[in-house]
Amino acid sequence: MTTGSGSVLVDIRKYDGTLSARWTATRLGEDQHGVWVGTARGVPVDSAAGGWTSRFAYVMAVPRGAWWTATFCVDPGPELYCDVCTVPEWSADGTVLRTVDLDLDVVRFPGGEARVEDEEEFDEHRVRYGYPDDVVDQARRTCAWLMAAGRRRGAGLEPFASVYRNWLDLVR
Repeated sequence: MTTGSGSVLVDIRKYDGTLSARWTATRLGEDQHGVWVGTARGVPVDSAAGGWTSRFAYVMAVPRGAWWTATFCVDPGPELYCDVCTVPEWSADGTVLRTVDLDLDVVRFPGGEARVEDEEEFDEHRVRYGYPDDVVDQARRTCAWLMAAGRRRGAGLEPFASVYRNWLDLVR
């Protein structure tokens, strides 16, 4: 695990290029699971639906070459919130993270099991935005993989089981 800091603009878009969400995070470091960024409570977030501030601190794992990101929150937020998205891309200087939200989310609340959210939005947007068949297939495969990987009680894979706690300690 290597640590390092620096400001990162997280820029998440919908498939048609419109804004989904945008905020500034802190680059915490990286490990075998990818790059980790952290967001403190109270950070402004811009979105197409209007702005808000983050209600709790969280860290996000940004894997290399995978169709997802995973957010891990302090209480009272969800323990795990995975976004199925296009492969995250970094600017050349590592200060901007861009990805396209493909709507499907895998969420696990404290004490609960992982569940899929926003399937109706995925079905609606795949028609509205014209998701190609290979994108639809990859999004569904990724969602199924995240459901299995995000299981509780030691059945899940890292970083979903416990590794995230070390990173989360840096933003508490």
